[in-house]
Amino acid sequence: MSSVSTASLVDVGLEPGKPPLLRADATGDALSWATEHRDALRAVVAEHGSVLVRGLGLRDAAETGAVFARLATSLTTEKEVFAPRQTYSDGVYSSSKWPSNQPMCMHHELSYTLEFPGLMMFACLSAPTDGGATAVADSPTVLDALPAELTERFERQGWLLTRSYNDEIGASIAEAFGTEDRGAVESYCRANAITFEWQPDGGLRTRQRRSAVVRHPVTGRRCWFNQIAFLNEWTMAPEVRDYLMDVYGVDGLPFNTRYGNGDPIGEDVVQLLNSVYEANTAREPWQSGDLMLVDNVRTAHSREPFEGPREVLVAMADPVRLADCSPTIEVTAG
Repeated sequence: MSSVSTASLVDVGLEPGKPPLLRADATGDALSWATEHRDALRAVVAEHGSVLVRGLGLRDAAETGAVFARLATSLTTEKEVFAPRQTYSDGVYSSSKWPSNQPMCMHHELSYTLEFPGLMMFACLSAPTDGGATAVADSPTVLDALPAELTERFERQGWLLTRSYNDEIGASIAEAFGTEDRGAVESYCRANAITFEWQPDGGLRTRQRRSAVVRHPVTGRRCWFNQIAFLNEWTMAPEVRDYLMDVYGVDGLPFNTRYGNGDPIGEDVVQLLNSVYEANTAREPWQSGDLMLVDNVRTAHSREPFEGPREVLVAMADPVRLADCSPTIEVTAG
């Protein structure tokens, strides 16, 4: 049965400016409902890029982890994290620890790695009082809306991610690599095309060059797939950027992005990228118990600022290799 015809077996609500919405009647048994509707849910994601499921009534990490595992082909362990998370169980995490008053701008999870999740799953156990939506944007649409000369440059040169690890800001070395052993970190970097340099204070600086445009591994559609805007210095709040620049300097920022040839990316370009994302954003406020599935290659996601407690669990699933997505540049360490 094709994905489209399977998707037609469930009633998906489609409204402009909102992600596809499916209302579930789980009658208190979210796992059984997920088991019964697994193929249809995955078909909706294949057709539309994402789906928000309302009515599952997810209540805790154990139940949510079981639902995640049932819907995925396989759950994956996060590597090269840029912000810390709490681990609930294998492959089940909290959302990234990030200031509630600061947005996490549109991005594709782990798009700077050589193997990244093909499917992202989010579950809201406690909705905030205001804001905090996990919004989405269609990557091929964003690519088509960007100026051709800009995307052509990124296709030729790729993008460069620079990171500085220390014990004060961002993810630590142990959080990012799963170990503090220098030999193991160096082996990981060499195997994953990452240039590394140990600092006198024990910190670590890395560089990695990746494709900004890829082809979807199933459909072959060209996708704007990266974290160029999100991890750039100009997306930070001005007061945060000014503080970090004063204390650490441009080379010591916890993360930053550049053109693939090393040239800085101007504030005007970052503003353009974020404005195109915003023009193509679909959002729906979380309700407690909601579930969201996102095709991580086709669809970017964000986390909007919020007020009040917010508990959203995350799983990364169904890994995809960059090499299987027709990268436009040769993978290098930068």
